[in-house]
Amino acid sequence: MTQLTGKRALVTGGSRGIGAAIAHALADGGADVAITFGQSADRAAEVVRAIEAKGRKAVAIQADAADPAAVRRSVDEAAGALGGLDILVNNAAIAAYATIADVDVATIDALFAVNVRGAILASQAAIPHLPDGGRIVTIGSGGADRIVGDTGTIYFMTKSALQTLTRGLARELGPRGITANLVQPGSTDTEMNPADGPFADFQRGLSPLGRFGAPEDVAAAVAFLAAPAARHITGAILNVDGGQLT
Repeated sequence: MTQLTGKRALVTGGSRGIGAAIAHALADGGADVAITFGQSADRAAEVVRAIEAKGRKAVAIQADAADPAAVRRSVDEAAGALGGLDILVNNAAIAAYATIADVDVATIDALFAVNVRGAILASQAAIPHLPDGGRIVTIGSGGADRIVGDTGTIYFMTKSALQTLTRGLARELGPRGITANLVQPGSTDTEMNPADGPFADFQRGLSPLGRFGAPEDVAAAVAFLAAPAARHITGAILNVDGGQLT
C-alpha cells in the first residue's frame, strides 16, 4: 500500500471518528498527514503518534471550523509543516437536529458555518498549494439524497450543498488535473451515531446489508479517490451507505 508515497494530505476534523480513520488510511498508503481538531487535543495527539509509528510525518493543528481565519490559517500551516499539500479532505462537520418549525437561527448559522462555509474556505485556501493532479475529497451524507425522519432537514441541506461545491470545484480545477469528489456515508458507527444507539435498529433496516458501516469503510473510499487509479474520476458522488439509497 504505497500508492500515496510522497503525498501530503490535510484532513479537517481528523481527531476522531471518520476523520481519524481517513488520516490513518492515507498514512497507510504512504502519505504524510496533517489533521485539524477543534477541542480534542489529546485525541488529536493520539492520531499523530499512531501515524508517526507507521513511519509517516504527522501534525495536529487546532482550528475552529466555524472561524474563517482559523480555517485559512490551518491550511497554510499544514502545507508549511508538510512541505506542501497534495490532498485536501474536507471532513470537519457538526450535526444538530430540529424540525424546521422549531430550529433556531443560531443552530442554522452554526451548521452552515462549519459544514458549508468551512469546506468552501478550506478548498479556497488549498487551491494555491495544490499541484497539478492534486485531490480534494469532501465528506457529505446520504441524507442529502434521502431525508429520513423529521428533524434532520437543515443538517442535510448543508450536506446537499456539498454536492454543488464538489461539482463546481471539479469544473474549475479540471484544467489542472485536480479532481474533486464527494463521499456520502450512510449510517456509520461513530460516537455521533453509535451502532448500539436508540435509533440504530431503524437505520439498519434501511440498508440491504442490514448493518452499520465502519469509519474504515468511508476511509477506504477516500484513499481510493486520492490514489493515482482515480485520476479520471472527478465531480463524482460515491455513496458508502450499505445500499441505503437504493
